[in-house]
Amino acid sequence: MTKTAIHVDHIARVEGHGNVHVVIGDGCVKTVEMSVVEPARLFESMVRSRPFHEVPYIASRICGICSASHVVTDLKAIERVFGVQVSERTRMLRELLVYGSYLQNHATHLFVFAAPDFLGHKSVFPLAETDPALFDQALGLKALGNELCTKVGGRSVHPITAVVGGFTHEIGAGEYVELAEKMDAAREFAAAAVDLFHSFPVPAIEMQGDLLAMVGEGAYPVAASDAARFLDAGVEFDADGVQEAVEEYAVGHSAALFARVRATGATYFTGALARANASWQQLGQPAKVAAAKAGLRPPERNPFMNNVAQAVELVDALARCAQLCRLLADPNGVGGTSEPVGFEVRAGRAVGFTEAPRGALFHDLELDAQGRVTHASILTPTAQNVANLEADMRTLAEALLAAGAGEDDIRLEVEKLVRAYDPCLSCSVH
Repeated sequence: MTKTAIHVDHIARVEGHGNVHVVIGDGCVKTVEMSVVEPARLFESMVRSRPFHEVPYIASRICGICSASHVVTDLKAIERVFGVQVSERTRMLRELLVYGSYLQNHATHLFVFAAPDFLGHKSVFPLAETDPALFDQALGLKALGNELCTKVGGRSVHPITAVVGGFTHEIGAGEYVELAEKMDAAREFAAAAVDLFHSFPVPAIEMQGDLLAMVGEGAYPVAASDAARFLDAGVEFDADGVQEAVEEYAVGHSAALFARVRATGATYFTGALARANASWQQLGQPAKVAAAKAGLRPPERNPFMNNVAQAVELVDALARCAQLCRLLADPNGVGGTSEPVGFEVRAGRAVGFTEAPRGALFHDLELDAQGRVTHASILTPTAQNVANLEADMRTLAEALLAAGAGEDDIRLEVEKLVRAYDPCLSCSVH
């Protein structure tokens, strides 16, 4: 029997450390393994016995890019336990904070991690010489995300102004208007990014698993809903029921738990492509036009199109953030205040849920009567995606093998697929 083993140790241009192992024998794909080799980081243990107000700050350290999402997710869980109803202004500010991390993440992933795959480079640095305008505009978009998070959250990472019930500080109307103008100015480049990533050739494969995304009537939700839906299974559930909807399980070759749909046993994907499939009709008009032009319409099952979906979300995020900033700047635009509302500490369990840049993020918290954590469970997007990524790597390897691709081509395309998933392997072991 002829056998070829393809190993990729410590995949480049992803967050964290992971290895790929593919074995081909007698013209067939025998083994495909996606191994997360990060050590356990024990964040769930760190927050145990801590008072509720410390938990968001601790959990935000799970990820520098998604720190805003971790903070908002924890706050939603704590507020569900305490029965806190925040103001509309607070909800808008939290949406801005989450979208700031979208600008940070998507710009970094698309132009620093993914683009070199399609431009013939091993890293982003040659791009600074071959296309300095593209390089500078990409970094500018990332910087705009940093600025938005700083203005709303007090820091570009690990925000400090978002607390239970509201915000401790807000910028002035003039700063909101200035941010809106910067968002408007960046939209032309974001639209060009959709065209750019659509122009890159990718293998024609179809995702085998299900898709999971937050859903809300008449909305493209990222933080305002508690409802999640498996699109293929047609299963919709409240975030508090995530343990009944999602089954985590261990495999011998990975430090990260894998995940599947409990009702069907299918693996699944969560992220920009899942959101676009779930809520395409609710994209803003500029983003919807860019998506349609790029051929991104549901049902879209090619995992490589996650790159295009992220670029579309950049267009959408910029338009939404500009609108939110102008509403917040207008004294007649949004009633109420973002100052923290009063609440009473009480015991209970609840799950917070947001759409982090990389996908659905769940924080399951149980508090005692003094508001101290007795149990915590964190389900990150990459932890949910690894099993589906492994299945898609097999689909890709089989398609390439059938087309007569050689070992080097298979290795390259598998690496490109891993990067298209935009994994944070460090976060998968949290």
